[in-house]
Amino acid sequence: MRRVVCPGSFDPITNGHLDIIGRSARLYDEVTVAVLINVEKSSLFTVDERIEILQTVTKDFSNVTVRKFHGLLVDFCKQNDIPAIVKGIRVVSDFDYELQMAQLNYRLSGVETLFMPTNPEYSFLSSSRVKEIARYGGDVSGLVPDLVHKLLIERLRG
Repeated sequence: MRRVVCPGSFDPITNGHLDIIGRSARLYDEVTVAVLINVEKSSLFTVDERIEILQTVTKDFSNVTVRKFHGLLVDFCKQNDIPAIVKGIRVVSDFDYELQMAQLNYRLSGVETLFMPTNPEYSFLSSSRVKEIARYGGDVSGLVPDLVHKLLIERLRG
């Protein structure tokens, strides 16, 4: 059984995230989407809301599960017998940061990190940019799943 984890805060999930999750689901037997609990970070959606959203938008992938975690990702991987992490890479600066994390994670635990280049259609996309655009009334349809678009409008424009 080939298992992998796709970690992140997913606040909110974008079509770029969904693309990486879907491509991972085609390559691996089991994909766990791990939602980071970060109490030091102010989030638009609660962890439970993000989990519910992720479960809804990934429901067509029978081999994808969504779970939350806090602490070290490599500890989560060890506890769940997951030998590898998949990280989407948009630009060179992502690679610089993620390579250091990958090397540290491997040194700590032996967990491998696999880099998946982002679809060029989403290379500019990030959750923080989506929130900023939506906050100022910009159109983020096409950048996020329809459910997320609806929820963003409700949450930010109330």
